[in-house]
Amino acid sequence: MKKVLVAYFSASGVTAKLASRMAEAVGADLFEIAPKQPYTRADLDWTNKKSRSTLEMQDRACRPEIAETTDISAYDTILIGFPVWWYREPSIIDTFMESYDFTGKSVAAFCTSGGSGIGDSAANMQALAQGARVLDGRKFSPSAPADELKKWAEQF
Repeated sequence: MKKVLVAYFSASGVTAKLASRMAEAVGADLFEIAPKQPYTRADLDWTNKKSRSTLEMQDRACRPEIAETTDISAYDTILIGFPVWWYREPSIIDTFMESYDFTGKSVAAFCTSGGSGIGDSAANMQALAQGARVLDGRKFSPSAPADELKKWAEQF
């Protein structure tokens, strides 16, 4: 039986709720990818060209520091959840991908979004996690039913 980790970043709590339900639906462990410096409401104001989130997303080399790490060595599959920012994964997900050895692991992203899809996130994540098998991800409604989450996750 595969051992699964659901790792997620959530700025407003929407993705956190989905990730928790995902972990419960598939019997996975749960890990929050939390920034060392938490985001404030002003940091998340995407309409402000000088807000922290806007500046991070404009700089593809930006790597926000993560508050805590976890041991992923025991996991076969890692499902990574995040809100879509600027049509892709937030920069803190890039930090996560570069922080671990994903060799031999299956990785799939799931996201929440007010409108846009998951974009090129799988290709971006694959480039950062050499040796992993990064699969196409999927956008879910924050209220997606547990059976839908389980069906999606079990294909990995």
